[in-house]
This record gives sequence, structure tokens and C-alpha cells, in this order.
Amino acid sequence: MADDPNYLFSVGKSPMKYFMEEMFSGNSLRSTTTLGNEKERERVYDTIFRLPWRCELLIDVGFFVCFDSFLSLLTIMPARVLMTFWRLLNARQFKRPSAAELSDFGCFIIMACGVILLERTDISLIYHMIRGQGTIKLYVVYNVLEIFDKLCQSFNPDVLQTLFNSADGLANSQPENMSFWIWRYIYDQGLALAASIVHSFILLAQAITLSTCIVAHNNALLALLVSNNFAEIKSNVFKRYSKDNIHSLVYFDSVERFHISAFVLFVLAQNILEAEGPWFESFLFNALLVYFCEMVIDIIKHSFIAKFNDIKPIAYSEFLEDLCKQTLNLQTEDAKKNLTFVPLAPACVVIRVLTPVYAALIPCNPLPWRLFWIFLLSAIT
Repeated sequence: MADDPNYLFSVGKSPMKYFMEEMFSGNSLRSTTTLGNEKERERVYDTIFRLPWRCELLIDVGFFVCFDSFLSLLTIMPARVLMTFWRLLNARQFKRPSAAELSDFGCFIIMACGVILLERTDISLIYHMIRGQGTIKLYVVYNVLEIFDKLCQSFNPDVLQTLFNSADGLANSQPENMSFWIWRYIYDQGLALAASIVHSFILLAQAITLSTCIVAHNNALLALLVSNNFAEIKSNVFKRYSKDNIHSLVYFDSVERFHISAFVLFVLAQNILEAEGPWFESFLFNALLVYFCEMVIDIIKHSFIAKFNDIKPIAYSEFLEDLCKQTLNLQTEDAKKNLTFVPLAPACVVIRVLTPVYAALIPCNPLPWRLFWIFLLSAIT
């Protein structure tokens, strides 16, 4: 140690001399930090200002794309199915349905069966079973359901693509191969039906769990939001992502935002039917709290993911451009960059929830007035 020049230098320096050197040697944190440059300054402002609003804009646009697909399923698809049946009934000879008509028919069967099964589900029983759990158990239940929801989001589009492929094959098959394609279409229809029904029950259970937390008076909602959202940050922020992975992650957040809207609608319907006393202010506060927490967590998550992976804010503008091209049915270079959303399961849950609300609020008037109230309530909800 005596031969070490640094050791001799440190021994030979007096405390006063060391103190004076520290006083006049510049930045006091120079030993643990480095001098920044213009690039580092840009990264700071990208993380705080430029990226959050672009990210939120992209998620919101993705939400409305999902909402458009959801409304199309509830309005355009049934009308197309009715037109197809009307054409088949009025035709003098049988005409093979097209691939689009077979696809619409398959989706209609899935949605109808899902609604029928959910109608037979006792929501009150599930609600009281979940309500009897503690706050920690509610957090565990919600996270387990969320994991299965994401698995279904990843699996169900592939199943539906398989069904559409079989519909296309059946519509364009030769007469000698007709039997093969019919059975293939039936098998794929059954698989898509099972997958969609499972997803519907998962979403219904999630909605009931969130409703339980909102109705509870022991800060269960706040505990659920804090634990769930910070677990999401922990599981996503400190990982390496490519640009394509971040692109897919934003779309997952858009779909999640739409599912949360369906859950909030479920809570609203339950309050309309069962709540006593003034409840709307409490519901509105809790709903805004859920949306605010989700928005803040998504912004924090994407800001730091972009920071750690050196993703510029302009990338989110490129993602938005790709989403606009998808919405306008313009061909993109990579189909994997498209927003994939299957609204069948959320549609089943929403129909199951709104049916008793319509039954309770539509007055017992003649048919024209009933139709008027149906259209009015449909426009409101």
C-alpha cells in the first residue's frame, strides 16, 4: 500500500487543502454524474412533454377504432345477415352465400349463443361470491382475469381468421370438395364459438370484480388501481422492446381502454337497476378515477419504455399514421402492424348488461313508443 502513488497522494493532502479544492473545482456532483449535452436535454423533454400527448392521442384513436368495430358488429352485421336471409327467401333457386355472408353468419351465431349463455348467468351470485373476498384476494382475482383476458385477445383473432378462411374456402370450393369445406367450416365455427364464450365470461367476471371494488366502502378500488397499475409498470418498463413490440403494446392499451369502458358501462347498468339513494356522483367520481389512473399509468409506462429503448416521439406519430391507413383500408407494408380487435366478447357482455336496463326503463306503451324508447336508450348508451 505504501508503494501506491494514489495512497501517498491522499495521505499527503491536508483536509483543509482538500476542502478548498472541492469548493472551487466546479460541480459538486461531478464524481457521480456526467455533463449533459443537447441530446440528453432532448431526451428529458421528449419523456416529459413530447411523447405523452402523442401516446395518449394514439391510444384514444385506437379506442375509437375499436368502438367503430364494436358498433359495426351491433348494427351493420345484423342488418347484413337479415338482408342475406331475405335474399335467400325471395330467390327462386339456391345461391351459394359469399365468403363475407358466411363470415357474418358465423359472427352472428357466436354473438347470439354468447348472449344466450350470459343471460343464464346469475350475476348476483357471482357478485356476492367476489364481494366476500378480501381486498388482497380481489387484486389477485382481477389480475388472474386480466392475464386470461390478454391471452384471449391474442388467441381469438387467430381463431376468427381461421373461421373466415374456411368461409372463403367454402364459398369458392368446387362441388366435389363441398363436403370437406362444410365440415371444416363447422369445426372452425365451433372453435370460434367456444373461444368467444370463454372470453365473454372472463370479461363479465372482470366487470363484476371492478363493480365490487367500486361499490365497496373500504378503498378497495384505490387499492386495486394502485397495485394493478404499478404491477403493470414494473412488468413493462424495465424490459428491452423493439419498435414493433411497442407498436403492438400501444394497440393492446387501446383495446384495454375499450374493455374498461365496457366495465364502467356494466357498473352504470347495475347502479341503475339496484342502487338506492344518490349514487350518480359517487359513480362518476369512481369512473373518472379509473380512467385517470389508466391514462397516467399508460403515459408513464410508454414514456419510460421509449426512454430506455431510445424510441423517439416521432415513432408514435408513425404508429398513428399506420392506424389511419388501416382505418381507411389502405394497404400497409406489414399486416402485423394492424390493430387487431375482436368485439364479439365485449358485445355479448354489453348486450347482457343492457337488456335488463331496457326492460326496466322502457314503459309499457304501444309499439311505436317502445321503438322510440329503444332508439333513444340505444343512442344514450
